[in-house]
Amino acid sequence: MLLRELSPFSLQFPDPETALREPNGLLAYGGDLSPDRLLSAYRQGIFPWYTPGDAILWWSPDPRAVLFPEQFHLSRSMKKFMRHTRYRVTLNQSFTEVITACANERDDGTWISDDIIEAYLYLHQSTHAHSVEVWDDGQLVGGLYGIAQGSLFCGESMFSRADNASKFALTAFLYHFVGYGGRLIDCQVLNPHTASLGATEIPRRDFLYRLAQYRTQSLGNACWQPQTLIFPPDTPSR
Repeated sequence: MLLRELSPFSLQFPDPETALREPNGLLAYGGDLSPDRLLSAYRQGIFPWYTPGDAILWWSPDPRAVLFPEQFHLSRSMKKFMRHTRYRVTLNQSFTEVITACANERDDGTWISDDIIEAYLYLHQSTHAHSVEVWDDGQLVGGLYGIAQGSLFCGESMFSRADNASKFALTAFLYHFVGYGGRLIDCQVLNPHTASLGATEIPRRDFLYRLAQYRTQSLGNACWQPQTLIFPPDTPSR
């Protein structure tokens, strides 16, 4: 099967079901990172992932890694940590710092190039991309970012500079997201970290079916307003 090159004059993608089996999910190459193309991709269960300097590659793997909120797992040690930590978690207060940290805090290299950062910052400014920040005494120590598709959230990357910071970010966000009607978190490809939190794999066809349903379910503007998600233990409750 030949890999299709995207036209610079069209936002059309191939059917995700035509993606290659090896490498798993590779669907197309080329195109650009314009906001319209990125949003079109996410609406179809497609995302960009490529080595900086090479052609843009577009993926839709089968199976797809997802996290169902009801299957989210917190270890006993993490629950104990959460009861005593002074971390503070916020939403949409430092998107640039979070995506930059996700690019720079990886030992195995990064696909998050300057072009990716610029493209997703534009999506953030247009209320499509969102960040979660974890703070310790005013210092950013962890976080994650991704793209909202109605009641489905497409997680892109996370980072941690302190113990359990990225897990804390995901935990705080998940409870907030579900509280507003969130149904599913897309993890794209399963890894040991997400698997330890309860992520699982489902057939791509099932994921695309859920995406088509969930992307039309609005959570309301209040869900994505900049706000604090978890207060330190000695802070009065809301």
